[in-house]
Amino acid sequence: MASLQVPMRGKSGKSPTTKAVILVGGPSRGTRFRPLSLDLPKPLFEVAGHPIISHCFAAITKLPEIREVFIVGYYDESVFRDFIKDCSRSHPSISVRYLREYQALGTAGGLYHFRDPILKGRPDRFFVLNADVCCSFPLEQMLRLFEERDAEAVILGTRVPNEAATNFGCIVSDAHSKRVLHYVEKPESHISNLINCGVYLFSTEAIFPSIKSAIKRRSDRPRLVSYPSSDALDNQYLPPQDDDDEDGEKNEVIRLEQDILSDLADSRQFFVLETKDFWRQIKTAGSAVPANALYLTKAFQQQSEELAKPSATILPPVFIHPTARVDPTAKLGPNVSIGPRAVVGAGVRIKESIVLEDAEVRHDACVLYSIIGWSSRVGAWARVEGTPTPVREHNTSIVKNGVKVQSITILGKECAVADEVRVQNCVCLPFKELKRDVQNEVIM
Repeated sequence: MASLQVPMRGKSGKSPTTKAVILVGGPSRGTRFRPLSLDLPKPLFEVAGHPIISHCFAAITKLPEIREVFIVGYYDESVFRDFIKDCSRSHPSISVRYLREYQALGTAGGLYHFRDPILKGRPDRFFVLNADVCCSFPLEQMLRLFEERDAEAVILGTRVPNEAATNFGCIVSDAHSKRVLHYVEKPESHISNLINCGVYLFSTEAIFPSIKSAIKRRSDRPRLVSYPSSDALDNQYLPPQDDDDEDGEKNEVIRLEQDILSDLADSRQFFVLETKDFWRQIKTAGSAVPANALYLTKAFQQQSEELAKPSATILPPVFIHPTARVDPTAKLGPNVSIGPRAVVGAGVRIKESIVLEDAEVRHDACVLYSIIGWSSRVGAWARVEGTPTPVREHNTSIVKNGVKVQSITILGKECAVADEVRVQNCVCLPFKELKRDVQNEVIM
């Protein structure tokens, strides 16, 4: 028997309102996504035929109560203009706005800086999605848990192998109630293999006071150098963040992961929804290939009309842009995306790869575990390949001859691989021509 949907009521007695925020970072971050981010901001890079950010937006649109979406970052306003226009055309009932930070404020600092537009209309809660996350985004289940538990915050979590857990934010929770008991960002020793997926649902009444308290703590802390006053901090004049190299030193900013979530765990109203579905970060350029496979597999399971029909030469799932030209003797798949106006010649074999806009793969070439950049050319009988890594592995680097290299081979924009040349486990910066066999190198 179908369950009866009873609309929930907010504390004021009205139906609760919900907004969504997508965090996109900015141009000084995403250095690990090079060489692809040299020519296109990471959130707009196409995975499974759509920009990374559009997978977030598609999940948000499945919740009819969300009528307002904010994209928060410090890219120039022009970067997302076309994407927002496309969103407005496809979903005219949803307002999509880009809110530009004047500098990197951190995941929590950005939210606090733009609290006025987020709080306009007095929403009860809002989702926060990191754009560089690949998952099924079970937002409806998060909303249900939020309602059932009268929560102040819900975090999406997933299980990873114990040895990988300390690379992420780790969550200790009560197995029965799902309440978060403890949260540590990248702990030095193992505390849990339940990790933070970078997707949140916050009560507006709880999160902004928590961020304000974190800002006040930061301003009250003794410093060896001069920093802005607490009043200035309260007005979000926060120092910039240099880069996204996790191993490097960072200027101080206010971040959800390091500064807010552990405090929320002291609250009795912080809960975790553990997803059993796929999840991974899209941090490095190479991670776009496993993300591409995950999204294509999901689309295939949902019988998406966008995918190429299985055949003797199409091993699903495969996405081929309508403007691409693929010779009928070429064998593609599984987990292949072919971009706009790309050309794939006779007898070509492509597997576990992304071929970008205007690229050409000439006859009898082989492309495996690779990304072929915009307008790049792979010659006849050439072989461009990476090394397969386990599906559950969150790292896209491997050790070859004692040297750490990318498991995915990446050709940047307008690269050329000559006929009969083999390229293996290499990252090639834009506008390079490879006339000899090369492996385990960064070609600059």
